[in-house]
Amino acid sequence: MAVKGLTEKDLEKFRLVGNVDARGRKLVFQVTEISLREDDYFSRLYLYDGRRVKPFTSGKKDSGPRFSPDGKLVAFASKRDRESKEAELYVIPTDGGEARLLTKFRYGIRNLRFTEDGKGIAVVTPIDVEKKPKDDVHVIREIPFWFNGVGWVYGRRSVVYLVDVETGRKKRLTPKNLDVGQIRFRNGKLYFVAQEDRERKPLVSDLYVLEGRRARRLTPGKWGINDFIPLDDGTFILKANTRERGIPTNTHIYHYNPETGEMRKLTAGLDRSAYNSLNCDVRGSQRAELIYRDGWVYYVATDGPRASLFRVNLEGKIERVVGGDRSVESFAIGDYVAFTAQDTITPTELYVLRDGKERRLTDFNGWIKEYKLSKPEHFTVKASDGVEIDAWVMKPVDFEPGRKYPAVLEIHGGPKTAYGYSFIHEFHVLTAKGFAVIFSNPRGSDGYGEEFADIREHYGERDYKDLMEVVDEAVKRFDFIDGEKIGVTGGSYGGFMTNWIVGHTKRFKAAVTQRSISSWVSFFGTTDIGYYFAPDQVGGDPWSNADGYWDKSPLKYAPNVETPLLIIHSMEDYRCWLPEALQFYTALKYLGKTVELALFPGENHDLSRGGKPKHRVKRLELIAGWMERWLKG
Repeated sequence: MAVKGLTEKDLEKFRLVGNVDARGRKLVFQVTEISLREDDYFSRLYLYDGRRVKPFTSGKKDSGPRFSPDGKLVAFASKRDRESKEAELYVIPTDGGEARLLTKFRYGIRNLRFTEDGKGIAVVTPIDVEKKPKDDVHVIREIPFWFNGVGWVYGRRSVVYLVDVETGRKKRLTPKNLDVGQIRFRNGKLYFVAQEDRERKPLVSDLYVLEGRRARRLTPGKWGINDFIPLDDGTFILKANTRERGIPTNTHIYHYNPETGEMRKLTAGLDRSAYNSLNCDVRGSQRAELIYRDGWVYYVATDGPRASLFRVNLEGKIERVVGGDRSVESFAIGDYVAFTAQDTITPTELYVLRDGKERRLTDFNGWIKEYKLSKPEHFTVKASDGVEIDAWVMKPVDFEPGRKYPAVLEIHGGPKTAYGYSFIHEFHVLTAKGFAVIFSNPRGSDGYGEEFADIREHYGERDYKDLMEVVDEAVKRFDFIDGEKIGVTGGSYGGFMTNWIVGHTKRFKAAVTQRSISSWVSFFGTTDIGYYFAPDQVGGDPWSNADGYWDKSPLKYAPNVETPLLIIHSMEDYRCWLPEALQFYTALKYLGKTVELALFPGENHDLSRGGKPKHRVKRLELIAGWMERWLKG
């Protein structure tokens, strides 16, 4: 019987299931474990042979499995030599046997795929395209010069190497000037997506075909292509973003003819993004690539608070294949549809759908049944302009009718992501400590269409009103929420909004801002995406729109802050770099405000979902402790 709620340290009990691939009736997938003792993540591969699930590899860092075309081999990346910084490429027979090392790559393996005949493996890996000096001085000639979670990226591009499965010999296929992402083979040809000019066209990526040693571009240099499928008639299925509405534009599925230039939107009937944008802090590796079967293109899309598996045909007919109040994470298709999924009280597991019947194959997170969990209660808020907003409240785990409880408003990042039917450990930690949790999808969120998502040049306006009206409605509707004891927290865009909120209202009694933006000017010039994200979201640049950049910066409103604020920031966060935290903290201390600063060394923008396990636990302890201090103490 469940008798207790989740704690911060229960993080290490989660098993992160993902990266599924299929061939015939067989499935291979990745399971990642979290170790607090070793302060690290360890992953291994599992195989489903059509009858049962069994461990497949023994390495501690095995990931990204791919079947060979005949299903007899699985290729995967690993790091079995713990002294080496290189990524290793292995193959292993699916019928059993030892994994065989083929070769190593200095800067990691970002993608891999077998050739059609199974004799080679194409590997996407970064290389230095110019000789780096032997000293420790960085001479930089381009932007972006660094990237969150990666580090220095100037003078470096991802290229494709072809590795011989028998000998392990490798040769580079693609030119050094292209930064390669997705790769596929068709009729003996290598097709790939790549960026040519990430400095001047950072949102543009094109489709190429390799002809001998030359890469020929097949698309017009104005779209952002994420994935593709070559068809036998010379046309392509593209998952692409046309940027007609800037960054808020939804990614759709298109049918493209490179001979005529005709680009036809197949998913025009569903104004939704063709990817999973739901928030989760215990997520496995997601592989949700396009799959073409029997005239249908299969893809994952965010539909309101749900992420579902859809399919669309070349006539534009759309069907939901796997739905429900949950989040489909990754999928593959062999003799049946295999997918990983989670919901608000069930961490990710592996499922199969066959002949219309769904079956769960794994129970890696069955331990969760021993815990008391608060299931989110959905409610809608009619905003002051008439638009309906999805919102949820979670009661404290030990809820007693008639009692009043402090509450925490959680704000998601993005802003074009969403909260919904996915598992968030942080929320369960707070409810276990006696807090109600309120969360919602205000304007700017994904899953509700482009009009809803587009808050460019209007940050802190309609989105701010939505959040405040959600809080008002929650206090009105749920009498167990103590309206005088509400805190607020969020990360990235949620951190920006937390900063904005404390500068514009005294409503909240405690606030924790995480990986936030405090000044759009410094964000523009110091971060990996600032030079194109800020112009798109704020409008113009710091010279053409100086007033707009300052007016939309929370730093401007620091004198108004009266809410006790804890600032949490990672010291290697290149998405919202360290000065965002330092200048806001300094301003508030200088002005005599109640503020504390917690800095996490060696961490980046993904601290909450991929940081060192001990740091992730400490972060949760700091958030909960700050809320307890100011909402309970």
